[in-house]
Amino acid sequence: MVKTRRRANVLLAGVSSVITGLLLAGCTDGSSDARPLPKGTIETTASRTPNAEHAEALDAYRAMWRDLTLASETSDAASPLLDDHATGGALELMKYGLQKSKREQVVSKGAPRVDPEVLSATSQKVVLVDCVDDRKWLQYKLNGELKNNAPGGHFKADATVRHSKGVWKVSDLYMHEVGSC
Repeated sequence: MVKTRRRANVLLAGVSSVITGLLLAGCTDGSSDARPLPKGTIETTASRTPNAEHAEALDAYRAMWRDLTLASETSDAASPLLDDHATGGALELMKYGLQKSKREQVVSKGAPRVDPEVLSATSQKVVLVDCVDDRKWLQYKLNGELKNNAPGGHFKADATVRHSKGVWKVSDLYMHEVGSC
């Protein structure tokens, strides 16, 4: 129990620092022609056709990113959307990053691009890997200016989606550093 709790705390701390960086790093300089996506959107690729038995878990993962994207528009860690598709460490990680953004008075515009792959699956748990593109998920100061000149990039995300009480939710989320995929 203590070993599991310690591992969870270490994982949460690492993920928390990564998501905070990601929430803060999605900016570019004025020379780019990148524009934020319309509000509430998330871009996915159609390169993979999900197995029907994994579709609900993949949908929950994508919905978690949409929920985070919407909450990041105001850095709202109390958004009621956050627990619709996330629980446990994944939910705490998102709340931590949003709280940090709120303290730093930044919000995000645009949306990340996700394209998850199933690594393993059972009837109750699906393990995913993704290469998230956050170059169009930019951070802004409250006055509307870009927060910094960090262009964002691609980062590996590992996620576990669990089926409980009739719904699929992301329970574990680990985001690696930008450039990891």
